[in-house]
Amino acid sequence: MLQYKFHEMTLTWLEGMRYKLQDGGTLFGPVPKAVWQRFFPVNEANQIPEVLAPILIQYQGKNYLIDAGLGTDKLSEKQRRNLGVHSESRLVESLAELELTPEDIDVLLMTHMHNDHAGGLTRKTETGELVSTFPNATIYMTGIEWQEVREPNDRTKGTYLKENWEAIQDQVVTFEWKLQVAPGLTMIHAGGHSRGMAIVKLDQADDTMLHMSDLMLTHAHKNPLWVGAVDDYPMESVAAKQEWLPQAFAKQWKFFFYHDPFYAVLQYDETGSEIVYHLDREIEPLTTWSDTQDKRLPFA
Repeated sequence: MLQYKFHEMTLTWLEGMRYKLQDGGTLFGPVPKAVWQRFFPVNEANQIPEVLAPILIQYQGKNYLIDAGLGTDKLSEKQRRNLGVHSESRLVESLAELELTPEDIDVLLMTHMHNDHAGGLTRKTETGELVSTFPNATIYMTGIEWQEVREPNDRTKGTYLKENWEAIQDQVVTFEWKLQVAPGLTMIHAGGHSRGMAIVKLDQADDTMLHMSDLMLTHAHKNPLWVGAVDDYPMESVAAKQEWLPQAFAKQWKFFFYHDPFYAVLQYDETGSEIVYHLDREIEPLTTWSDTQDKRLPFA
């Protein structure tokens, strides 16, 4: 499994879903295909590769997990087809490779509760009962997100599913705008992709890593105006990216990703126009680079 050592923290990307194909328009929203396909590969069916990779952070004797994957065991065949599922969630198996069980997870940092991030919070027993996958974990999210989950609107009711949260509601602890989960491990409300979405900031010594979650779906979404059709409040997404990206570029923070099929970690130059460091995914995506991507970000 892919790992990255960040001072005292060890980051490991778990296999929430290795192979997934998503409609290109879903992830690039208002951006014309003629533009975005120069930055990101696409197949003949207008599908682009995607992964779901929950991030385990082992730090100061505790196991922290950012998001929980999709939980493919609960999906119908129709849902599998519509969601572009091409492999199973292996979150529990990934933990086993690290000699861990779901019971060993101390804290879950839920950036938001959309189905592709929260489906793995619960599992079905042999009798069909839904129970918590991580029964010993404290589950943090913003209070705004927790309210949205329980009172979805017409747009969000298809992704805020009761089967993902009813069994874990006694484990949920909410915060308003900012929460220091542990020294150097902070959740911050950003909104946009969902009303209550949070980003995760890691600070160690003089270094910083930033997880923008679905505000920055892939490395190709670093333009603040490039928002997905999946963003519930796109103008809030633009504002959040305009707030965070310039300072991250200027201060040389590293970004780490949940969905990007090519990179787990990236660092840009001070202008954000070139990649100066990259940690590649271990698995080649279903759709790979071609000559069409003539605007692919260069490496310094």
